[in-house]
Amino acid sequence: MSAVRIESSPVDEPVIRPISIDLLDAVLAIEVEAYTFPWTRGNFIDALAAGYIARALVAPDGRVLGYFIAMPGVDEMHLLNVTVAPGQQGRGHARRLLAYLYRQCATFGAAAVWLEVRESNARARALYISEGFAEAGRRRDYYPAPQGRHEDAILMTKVLGS
Repeated sequence: MSAVRIESSPVDEPVIRPISIDLLDAVLAIEVEAYTFPWTRGNFIDALAAGYIARALVAPDGRVLGYFIAMPGVDEMHLLNVTVAPGQQGRGHARRLLAYLYRQCATFGAAAVWLEVRESNARARALYISEGFAEAGRRRDYYPAPQGRHEDAILMTKVLGS
């Protein structure tokens, strides 16, 4: 399964919508498909309750193609989760979500975006580098990994407006 269908959209292009309870099952289905150690429903509900920026990219036929969750901070935005449905990857959806996030940063007065990415996720790291992110550090044993192990996260940042 590469995307989950929800209500239809009247436009020809995917639209970015706030994640609300009506989209949560579709978002969770993608999360579980995309990751060995996915966020839980509780993680998403907590993010929504905290007022984090939570947006989904929805196709004209109602399928959720991807989403992101970001936490505004003082002068910065922390991208907590950005995911595109596995069957929809490589089509520019992540870039569309990131472009939307950059516009939101201006609204919140954020001068930079920060994120963590698995060291082993070369595809995501390449995307972030192509988007102007630079490696800024490492978080040791940040992510759970198979067999009770942990994997380092690469901390990346993008200064906006430069």
